[in-house]
Amino acid sequence: MCDRLAHRGPDGFGYFSDGVAGLGHRRLSIIDLATGAQPLANEDGTIQIIFNGEIYNYRELRKSLEPRHDFKTTSDTEVLVHLYEDVGERLPEFLNGMFAFAIWNTRTRHLFLARDRFGEKPLYYTSAIPGFSFAFASELKALRALPGFAFEVDPASAADYLCLSYVPDPKSIFRNIHKLPAAHSLLVTPEGVREPRRYWQPVFASATCPPPRRTLDEWVEEAGDLASDAVARRMISDVPLGAFLSGGVDSSLAVGFMSRHQPGDVRTYSIGFTAREFDETQYANQVAQQFKTVHHEEVITPDVMEMLGTLLEHYDEPFADSSAIPMLYLARMTRRHVTVALSGDGADEVFAGYRRYAFGHLESNIRRVLPAWFRRPVLGFAGRVYPKFDYLPRPFRAKMLLTALSQEVGDSYFTTMTGFRDRSLEAILSSDFRAALGGYCPRADYRARFEKFAHLDALEQLQAVDLETYLPGDILVKADRATMAYSLEGRAPWLDHRLAELAFQLPTEYKLRGTTGKFMFKKLAERQVPAEVIWRPKMGFQVPLAHWLRTSLREVFESTVLASGASEFIDRKEARRLWTEHQSGLSNHDRKLWTLFVLCNWKGRN
Repeated sequence: MCDRLAHRGPDGFGYFSDGVAGLGHRRLSIIDLATGAQPLANEDGTIQIIFNGEIYNYRELRKSLEPRHDFKTTSDTEVLVHLYEDVGERLPEFLNGMFAFAIWNTRTRHLFLARDRFGEKPLYYTSAIPGFSFAFASELKALRALPGFAFEVDPASAADYLCLSYVPDPKSIFRNIHKLPAAHSLLVTPEGVREPRRYWQPVFASATCPPPRRTLDEWVEEAGDLASDAVARRMISDVPLGAFLSGGVDSSLAVGFMSRHQPGDVRTYSIGFTAREFDETQYANQVAQQFKTVHHEEVITPDVMEMLGTLLEHYDEPFADSSAIPMLYLARMTRRHVTVALSGDGADEVFAGYRRYAFGHLESNIRRVLPAWFRRPVLGFAGRVYPKFDYLPRPFRAKMLLTALSQEVGDSYFTTMTGFRDRSLEAILSSDFRAALGGYCPRADYRARFEKFAHLDALEQLQAVDLETYLPGDILVKADRATMAYSLEGRAPWLDHRLAELAFQLPTEYKLRGTTGKFMFKKLAERQVPAEVIWRPKMGFQVPLAHWLRTSLREVFESTVLASGASEFIDRKEARRLWTEHQSGLSNHDRKLWTLFVLCNWKGRN
């Protein structure tokens, strides 16, 4: 199992076994290079731990523990062992960090596992492998090293993937293998596996009574202090460290704070594209020059076929966020220079930066003034027959807006976030696969997530559901697998839970101004980052998928997705219809076709 994970930890290997439990660990040495090997135990060897991640407040925790415990290393891992001795299952509540760990108590024969608040580090588990009451690992490929288990695709997970382009927690693509959700712990005892327990959840402003009252400047001041500390903590390292720099506001502000703490000695890394419409290097260079960083840049023409094998190998599950391709290039280039890189991940979810949040908030305001008896039948019908209703006022002309207004917030957001859905999902599924679903409906499952947050306002509901789905299932999976593929540790200061808890208390007017998201965050950035970087339109890691599918990917797509013997999940006739429409240039089905392409190539390897 550890051999399968060597890329996650090329610097060392260790294991523990007492005849009942076995723990294995691959180490990427970051802190305490000499004595931090794992598994690591307490003084008498009765508590054993394996740990993936970093604890950023371990020094303060250690000071509080030293009067009662004998430390043998200077690592953050040993802090976890001794803190567990003192507080037991409350351990993750005290941690500021990214982590997935397992603690074995040889006396009680209890196995305790936990995952960080946002899901930066992965943790898969199962009770369905013959000969083992329980097995777990950082990646699916390690579990596949165990003999005797039938790795059967879960139809519901595959349907979710076709909708969302990833498999959302707590599911995995395989039956009977689960992901421990973010901010959850799990206890395994001789009596069995306890249901995961949530140890932390965000508290949003509309659930706070009375809501906090501060001026914008007061919010910016407090956020600035926390942001500076969050970055400083993530710069703790005994190995070379740098930062990803895209030229967007999130990574630029992280670099700005790094330059405060380490002026003139910050290393930054950017990927540029030969296709100018996708290239942000001019902004990255501007930020690098302002903060006088040691800047490295690589301009590439992304090659899908060069990275496809790496994508399929390291993501384990089908994963169709196409920005994983440039992310792999960036991680590969960065690892040539450093072992740790800070990123801007998480700012959009925490501070409400996505444009879809602004539109969701607008839709919610309109819903409040339009009665349900009008919205559902009238606007729903208008959305279906559009553009025949083009005499409606301009704000109502968009087909998607008409459809969204006819729905409640959960259904509307599902429509926003999905590729295949409803009729298009049913059409692309083979008849056998539709039968295997047994009536499972991805939309209903997604809607149920919103029902838990019905007490929040609409914007907060969108954020809360993204924290359960899109952030851990897409953004953080993309970052973790791409960096770990090259033995690079990524750190995300904007996911410091103290900063996030502050951001969740922001009133809506400080999150959004019109269609501008992350308003308070951008006001904070104005103190350091050039204005043209802050207020320009967001680009993200885009790739020319539509063009690739009409050119370089055309032959391989036809031979994998459209050929006889392709994945038994899809209806080839419907796939060919989408393909033909896309090739004509009159329609753009790039997301749907890429989702099918990844699925069929993944299935071919599994």
